[in-house]
Amino acid sequence: MRRLAWAATAGVLAGCALKGDVRRVELQVAALQDQMNGAAAARKAQVDSVLGVVALLQQSLAAQQAYLVQMRGDFRTDLLSVQQQLVTIQELTGQSQQRLTELRSRLEAQARQPVPAPDTGAGGGAPVGPSGNVSGPGPDQMYDLSLQQYRRGSLATARVGFREFLRVYATDPRAPDALFFVGETFAPENADSAAAVYQQVVKAYPNSARAPAALYKLGLLAESRGEKASARTYYQRVVAGYPRSDEANLARDKLQRLGR
Repeated sequence: MRRLAWAATAGVLAGCALKGDVRRVELQVAALQDQMNGAAAARKAQVDSVLGVVALLQQSLAAQQAYLVQMRGDFRTDLLSVQQQLVTIQELTGQSQQRLTELRSRLEAQARQPVPAPDTGAGGGAPVGPSGNVSGPGPDQMYDLSLQQYRRGSLATARVGFREFLRVYATDPRAPDALFFVGETFAPENADSAAAVYQQVVKAYPNSARAPAALYKLGLLAESRGEKASARTYYQRVVAGYPRSDEANLARDKLQRLGR
């Protein structure tokens, strides 16, 4: 009987121990499930965050792509406009070159002709041919063409034109202007030649409006060479000889800066 009682007691105790183990296992499984659920939630949050960043990047890329497309269109439009402007410039350049060539040929042909006898009749001053008919451009056309070339920067061509004007129309009222512009065509490239021509203007046309301008130019050239004494002399001649001219005011300012 005692053995049976001990056996029963051992069985009860073993059953209790088994239930306790099962309970512990269940608790451990529940804890593990909670951990797994927490990890899954964290991963889901991370995935959602990454997806949000990807969406923002896609929006940014789409905006940049649209901007690039717009820029490409604007660039093509600007390029087409530039090409059209280049074509226009080429056309204008070709026309200017053609006019320049025509004028040079005309002036060279004029230079090769002998000096015609002056017309002593009414309205004289234009060159005439053997038959008495007017030949070549008149003084207005020749002077204007030469002045146009000077203003365009074609200094050599303008110089030829003004010299031809002086040769054919030496008594024209614009002769001082033509001679002065000959000096101006030399000024950017040959100061000595320019100075020689300005001296001619002062000597040949002392009463013209170009005389004080030529003297003032001589002063500028002397000053650019560091010859302050000569420059001062030219400026003083402008003030003394042509006190009411525009150049006289400029010369006074120069004299104040150089010191009398």
